[in-house]
Amino acid sequence: DLPTYAFQRSRYWLDLPKAQVSADPVEEQFWRTVEEGDLEALAGTLGVEEGLKSVVPALAAWRTTRRERSVLDNWRYRVVWRPFTAPGSRSLGGDWLLVVPEARTGDELAVRTRRVLEESGASVVPVLVPEQADRAALTELLDAAAPDVGGTAAGVLSLLALDDEPDERSHGVSKGVLASMALSQALTDAEIRAGLWTLTRGAVSVDGDRAPNVRQAAVWGLLRVAALDDSEQAGGLVDLPADGSTDVLSHLPTLLATGGEGDAESEFALRTGSVGVRVRRMVRSPLVGTGAAGTPVWEPRGTVLVTGGTGALGAHVARDLAREGAEHLVLTSRRGPDAPGAAALERELTDLGCRVTIAACDVADRDALAELLESLPAEPALTAVVHTAGAVDRARPLTRVDADEAVDLMHAKVVGAQNLNDLLAGRPLDAFVLFSSGAGVWGNGGQAPYAAANAHLDALAEARRAAGLPATSIAWGAWAGGGMVDAEVGEQLLRRGVPAMEPGLAVRALRESVAADDTAVVVADIRWDRFVPAYCAHGHRPLIDEIPDVRALLAAQRAEEEAQRTADTAGAAGGLRAELAALPPGKRGRRLAELIRTHVEAVLGSGSAKAVKPGKAFRDMGFDSLTAVELRNRLGAALGTKLSATLVFDHPTPHALAAHLDAELFPADGDPTLDPRLREVEAAYRATADPAGRKELAEALRGLLDTWAASTDEPTPAAVDEELVGASDQDMFDLIDKELGIS
Repeated sequence: DLPTYAFQRSRYWLDLPKAQVSADPVEEQFWRTVEEGDLEALAGTLGVEEGLKSVVPALAAWRTTRRERSVLDNWRYRVVWRPFTAPGSRSLGGDWLLVVPEARTGDELAVRTRRVLEESGASVVPVLVPEQADRAALTELLDAAAPDVGGTAAGVLSLLALDDEPDERSHGVSKGVLASMALSQALTDAEIRAGLWTLTRGAVSVDGDRAPNVRQAAVWGLLRVAALDDSEQAGGLVDLPADGSTDVLSHLPTLLATGGEGDAESEFALRTGSVGVRVRRMVRSPLVGTGAAGTPVWEPRGTVLVTGGTGALGAHVARDLAREGAEHLVLTSRRGPDAPGAAALERELTDLGCRVTIAACDVADRDALAELLESLPAEPALTAVVHTAGAVDRARPLTRVDADEAVDLMHAKVVGAQNLNDLLAGRPLDAFVLFSSGAGVWGNGGQAPYAAANAHLDALAEARRAAGLPATSIAWGAWAGGGMVDAEVGEQLLRRGVPAMEPGLAVRALRESVAADDTAVVVADIRWDRFVPAYCAHGHRPLIDEIPDVRALLAAQRAEEEAQRTADTAGAAGGLRAELAALPPGKRGRRLAELIRTHVEAVLGSGSAKAVKPGKAFRDMGFDSLTAVELRNRLGAALGTKLSATLVFDHPTPHALAAHLDAELFPADGDPTLDPRLREVEAAYRATADPAGRKELAEALRGLLDTWAASTDEPTPAAVDEELVGASDQDMFDLIDKELGIS
């Protein structure tokens, strides 16, 4: 529970407006009786007895179907592209790093891009990147360019993603996506705090204009997560027409200028003609026009291939397909019949009347997959493929992923799907289903390579559809029962407002999506009241603006903020703030630290505020974006003030956060015992909010003190390390006894 400060009035999570509908107890009792199948009670209620045996089951089934329909429609979303009108022409200004592959130095796109930036007022500093440059090489190039940037770079614009050539380690992973990853990492290593913008060509399909470039689509998935991992590096993505047109580059300066502002767009598609500039949105996509016959579903027939078929996801799908009409199921996995639970699954499916083949086959191995497909009997013919293979890795920032790991993470999912596409392109299929993830649509922090692989799959489905082939890519949330994510990632998603879906309903959503001819659809249970604070922890995300739940949340948030600005704050001034103001600086700092520890314990549920150490980093305690926002909200309410969304990340320990709050809320106090000659130094330290800046200032002061100490004639006391170097065993024992107070 929260501390019961008398003035505290704020809520910590916004509630969606709810219709005020009073439940009718008679109606509730009626439906409860129907669902329980209590014919005698229902006969008494209705005063009739004839015909109830057939009517009651029908009523119960109707109500269950309606409930499930509501749930399924609530899970469905899709991505659309909306026209965008920039708020007037804007000039850029400042120094921009233009990162270009050496091989593209003189081509029209690179030359035209530099020209439009310079004509808009920017000073362009080119960074030419040789082929095969890795993270370390890019860091050196950025360091070398630093002297040409006056102060802090205004932004970074990269053309590295345009390299579609496959990496030698995997033909499903482009050099462009790995170079973009290395650049993102190198910007962190070189301590360049500027937004990274990336140009792609034909990476996205706008209103089905043409098949997307699947390799460049992967870059969008990767960098979308990189921006979530490091808000200082959050710039954006700009997709150019696939036909090579450069006239649309005239829009670029305005988009870069407005995109660098708070709450701005960050994902653009530029197209010629009337299409113009488009921005990306996720919208609800319920199935409509179901009528009395109910929602159409894909009816499996003949032979169906399920990759990853012995895993949790594949098993859920296989059971449903066996029940609904598939005559022959071919389940693949790397271990095949030796996979855990494979034998039991085969018996279960056989009991459902389905023929089952479990094969050891890595679908990323093209030759092995081709051999498997050739071995399938002509009757019953192969009619469908469901590609579930590929697993999510544990969440970690992109800076902690090396190139080899990124290739491994993308390879199995991407290359397996590509092999299936290539080898089955000439076969007539009812369904070609790809298991994608929401990570590729909105981005999950710490899952950049996984997001890249899933964005690739979504684009592959669009490319197949453009070629007249069946394809449905489903960007899933979490599934109950495992398979889509492991326990750790599942817990993280739950805390962020994406709880696991019941597998039976999820498979039904799959079959409905196939029947509806969906190409790329999101199926996820998203609790927006918890998702929005975490997802928007570092700023507004226009992607979700058109979702009604989000609109209601943002409207309520704006109303609360306005109320907070206009409310009488006398109560707060007479409460905790007044208590803190009356304390001496030293005691006030300790009181703030106690307050922070109390709220940290409440947020994390760790059981004891004493277990939260003042110098322990919040990240090490288990904080993520969601819990950081909750701590911010609690402290802001307790102190009667609005605090930064990045508070916990900017001041990474309870001690540092207490010092920051002290300086922010009581800036005029200072330390009365401080020598007046040092007050300007203290003021400079307090005015530096950036932790890195404070560290630099502290190190400079230490260096100055060392210089002063060296100039005196007094002997300098030996450092502890120097004392220990010359200590005997007995000296060490005496020192330990003294420190422990047992001498």
